[in-house]
Amino acid sequence: MTTETTVTTETTVDVEDRGDRVVVTLDRPAHRNAINAVMIAELHDVCAAVERDPKPVVLVGRGEHFAGGADIAELRERERTEALAGINRNLFDRFARLPQPTIAAVSGYALGGGAELTYACDIRIATPTAVFGNPEPGLGILAAAGASYRLPTLVGMSVAKQVLLGGRSLDAEAALRAGLLLEIVDDHLDAAHRLVDRVVRQSALALRLTKTIVDAPGAHPWADDIAQAVLFETEDKRDRMIAFLERKKR
Repeated sequence: MTTETTVTTETTVDVEDRGDRVVVTLDRPAHRNAINAVMIAELHDVCAAVERDPKPVVLVGRGEHFAGGADIAELRERERTEALAGINRNLFDRFARLPQPTIAAVSGYALGGGAELTYACDIRIATPTAVFGNPEPGLGILAAAGASYRLPTLVGMSVAKQVLLGGRSLDAEAALRAGLLLEIVDDHLDAAHRLVDRVVRQSALALRLTKTIVDAPGAHPWADDIAQAVLFETEDKRDRMIAFLERKKR
C-alpha cells in the first residue's frame, strides 16, 4: 500500500508582470497581510526578478489593508541571532535599492514592518482609510527594519520621533501634511498605475541614475556630472530632444 503525502506550499505574494511594470500584491488578507518568513522569501524573489529586468514596481495589499505589521507569532520566537541577521531590514533595504521607481499603494493599516516596507518605496499613494505607525516599542522591540533612518528623511525628525517614540499613528491626512504621501485618492491602485504611466514615458536610464544619485548620502556634484555625461552620450537623449524641438515648431 502506497501512501501519498500532499505538500501544501503557502503563497503570500501575487506577482503580475505587465511588461512595462510589475504589480506585487501582498496576499495574506486573513492576517491583514502580516509579513512572515514566507513573504520575505517571496519578496526577495521579486527583487531578484526586477534586478534582472528593471521596471517600476507597484506594491499593494490584498483586501482592506496594506500590511498590519510583521507576523507577531514569528517575531515572538526570534532571538538574538535572527535579530542580528536583519531579516526584514535586509529585504527592505534591497527593495529600496531597486533600479526603477517603486510605488506603495496603501489602504488601511500600514503598521510596523508594513509601514517600514512603504518607507522603503520611492512614492506612496493612499486612500482615506490609510494609517501608518510603528508600535514596536509596545511589544518590547524597536522599529529596526529601516524606520530609524528612512522615516526622519521622509517626514522630518520631529514627526518621526512622534511616531517612533510617542506611539503616534499618522492617518492619511496627517501623512499627506507630513510629506509621506503624494496624494490621497479613493482608488489607490488606479492612481498608482496612472503615476507609473507617467514614469514609463520617461527615460529608464535617466530615472535609474536619478534614483541612484538622490539616494546617495551627502553632496556628490562629481557623481551628478558623471551620470549626466553618461546620459548626454545616449541615442535616447538625442531622440527625445529632437522630438521635443520638433513638437515645439508645430
